[in-house]
Amino acid sequence: MGFWIFMLLMDLLIPLTMIGFGKLFMTKSPKNINAVFGYRTTMSMKNKDTWDFAHKYCGKLWFKCGLALLPLSVIPLIFVCSKGTDIIGTVGGIVCDVQLVPIIGSIFLTEAALKKTFDKNGIRR
Repeated sequence: MGFWIFMLLMDLLIPLTMIGFGKLFMTKSPKNINAVFGYRTTMSMKNKDTWDFAHKYCGKLWFKCGLALLPLSVIPLIFVCSKGTDIIGTVGGIVCDVQLVPIIGSIFLTEAALKKTFDKNGIRR
């Protein structure tokens, strides 16, 4: 049971992080454009307008995806609660792999929204 609890906690890290940072980025982006913290891509770092837009857009995606991932992360582990550590570890690993899809997908969606809203120099269309 101890390993199951550990795996549950580990699998909840990604959705809870997405919810937390999603909420933070929706309400306020990092004050200054920087190369250390925030949604950092070439397009998002063009100017303050692209920076704020990217954080708000990505924040909404992360918040919604994080909420959707919470039950999707818990339900599979409920079914293997009384199984062996091999099965629990495998299911937990698969859940973690599935959680990476919306994280990586959010980059593509945010970049597409940036390109739709701004020209290549970061000026709104």
